[in-house]
Amino acid sequence: MQFFRDVRMAAITAFSTASSNATLPTALKVAEENLRLPPNVARFVLTAGASMNQNGTALFEGVTVLFIAQLFGVHLSLQQQLVIAMILGMFRIPPEGLGLILGVDRLLDMCRTTLNVVGDLAAAVYVARGEPVEERGAASPT
Repeated sequence: MQFFRDVRMAAITAFSTASSNATLPTALKVAEENLRLPPNVARFVLTAGASMNQNGTALFEGVTVLFIAQLFGVHLSLQQQLVIAMILGMFRIPPEGLGLILGVDRLLDMCRTTLNVVGDLAAAVYVARGEPVEERGAASPT
């Protein structure tokens, strides 16, 4: 519970901006001041996480396209499903279907970003615990 109290400012920033990169300065401040992580660990893990930890978003976009195809009754073979995320119009999926997704995507994106940022902070704590004691300093990470 203490971890979630310590990271709440980064979580709120992530939720309100829906951007891991925009949240990065706040996440770094939280990691160093609230969680007392070594700056080298916090900067490495959080910077890498903000750039690489976006696989949930990539999967979401592909599933969204498949949902729209099913909604409009467009049957897709397995091979077409693998290619569909790149070329929507080629399979005659009505672009109006994107309007259905845009209505709820902002809230979902805010939630995905919050989960990614909190996950990055948890990963930074885990990595910091693996560092030698002299690297961590006097305070142990939360």
